[in-house]
Amino acid sequence: MSVPLFKVREVSLKYDITTRALKYYEEMGLITSTHVEDYSYRCYDAEAVKRIEQILILRKLDISIKDIQRIFASANAAVLIDVLGEKIGKIDHETELLQHVKTIIIALIEQIQDFDTQDEVNLKLLYEKANEVGQYIEGYQDAVKAQPVHQLIEAVDKLEKKPDIRIVNLPSVRMARSGKNNLEAFDKWFSTIKPPQNLFPRDFMWFHPQLNDFEWLFALPEDMTDSNGFEVFDFPGGLYAAAVAFDDDDVTRVNRLVHRWVDESQVYAASSLENDEFERYDMGHIIGAMHFADGTMKEQMDLFIPIVKKQHDLSLRGHET
Repeated sequence: MSVPLFKVREVSLKYDITTRALKYYEEMGLITSTHVEDYSYRCYDAEAVKRIEQILILRKLDISIKDIQRIFASANAAVLIDVLGEKIGKIDHETELLQHVKTIIIALIEQIQDFDTQDEVNLKLLYEKANEVGQYIEGYQDAVKAQPVHQLIEAVDKLEKKPDIRIVNLPSVRMARSGKNNLEAFDKWFSTIKPPQNLFPRDFMWFHPQLNDFEWLFALPEDMTDSNGFEVFDFPGGLYAAAVAFDDDDVTRVNRLVHRWVDESQVYAASSLENDEFERYDMGHIIGAMHFADGTMKEQMDLFIPIVKKQHDLSLRGHET
């Protein structure tokens, strides 16, 4: 009997996880893909898919990759209990902070109620908004105290802060593309080229479904004709929702939150063949290393999620950057 195998793209779509994240989990030793003879795509067997499900549950609970490695490396349940215990301690700390915020908001509500103003309409709106925040925080505190895991996941999702999202309009430009399995040679070639400095990033990385692999893109200078044998194509540009992520592990989280923001937007929709003239994909642009006050260093990446403006709303035309 043949062992059932699942394509990387199939797993990505089923579990709403980027292929870049799956590759990162492989690099960290959390999962293993399978190469089938006479078949160019990487696949996962049932055991790997089960591991992916476990990883996603633990990441929903904000368990770090390092701690997940500890859990998988040990058959001892005590390690899992220890990691979850540490998480409970962090949640208790967050709850204390939220309680402090709640106290401040309650005091604000009391001040509003006692405040005599002519602007009754605005006052009512502010009062209702403050009440909503207070009820939301109280609801979150109740959820983290004694609810089952799936409700805790929902509470963590609600508390998760959305990244700063900006709308950018990338220009159409000629680009060279690495193609399949040529990332190292492509990087070596375009890193030697010094194009004129401008606001447009010089290179991007995206996952190309037809190749079932990552592909590097490089914006060619206008006067450049030699692409070193790499294919040249017309990048269509267009609107993108952009946000910053740090390190591979953060890319998945930020990408998911940006997509959620787009799905909930009243102005923008995710680009698709049904509503966009061009086929565009999620992209990333590595900015460089970022040094933090605690001494750590992380790679900073700009994520670009292709979007279109909904037909019924053209009011933000002048606010694109």
